[in-house]
Amino acid sequence: MRRKEFAARIWSKLVACNKASCLLIRGDRVLAAVSGGPDSVCLAHFLREMGRRQGFQVRLLHIHHGLRGREADQDAAFVLKLGADWGMDAFVVKVPVRALAQKRGQGLEDAGRKLRYEALLKEARRLRCNKIATGHHLDDQAETVLLNLLRGTRLAALGGMPARRGLSGRVDLVRPLLPLSRKEIMAYLKVHGLRHRLDRSNQDPKFTRNWIRRRVLPLLESRNPRVREHLAGIAAQARSLGQR
Repeated sequence: MRRKEFAARIWSKLVACNKASCLLIRGDRVLAAVSGGPDSVCLAHFLREMGRRQGFQVRLLHIHHGLRGREADQDAAFVLKLGADWGMDAFVVKVPVRALAQKRGQGLEDAGRKLRYEALLKEARRLRCNKIATGHHLDDQAETVLLNLLRGTRLAALGGMPARRGLSGRVDLVRPLLPLSRKEIMAYLKVHGLRHRLDRSNQDPKFTRNWIRRRVLPLLESRNPRVREHLAGIAAQARSLGQR
């Protein structure tokens, strides 16, 4: 597919999702969670372009988990430079993931997720943002459905991640990239010539989500190439049932 055709198709997907779920509107003040990885760089770029067209403001926030030494510092510096290059305010917040995990006897994944959302909400309030945007996408949705199945869960949890949900007060969490696959995101970065960082901890199969991503889903995909779309479809159906 030629560059212009691809860009138009992806843009149409994103705009349709935004319209269907009323994610971002004129006058919004959006805080984007940006790790520096492919998904979040795609998110930041889309929000920048969409914000110019729709009339909403975007700020970038990088959560420094303090787990990967110099690489984590480089990720933070990358996001700050990205904001400066694109004329967007960018901030870094450090959270004590390891300390919380040890204190509560939790895994690093769970402790990191808790602190990450707490920091995002705190900064959104400080900056007077009414929306928090994350770079979750279709593959993340498929992984979430499988992860919840492994844990044993109620039907509602099979609904995975909604495109929009309220967090606290007047702050909503939105996921503008939810209709895109990881492959589409990588192609988006290539088409627009966007650099990104890679977190090697995302490759470690000792974390359950990584094990699903790197081993389980590829195995399922070998039998059904569209398994990710089907799992995302199951999530949508489960959410629809829960709303009745």
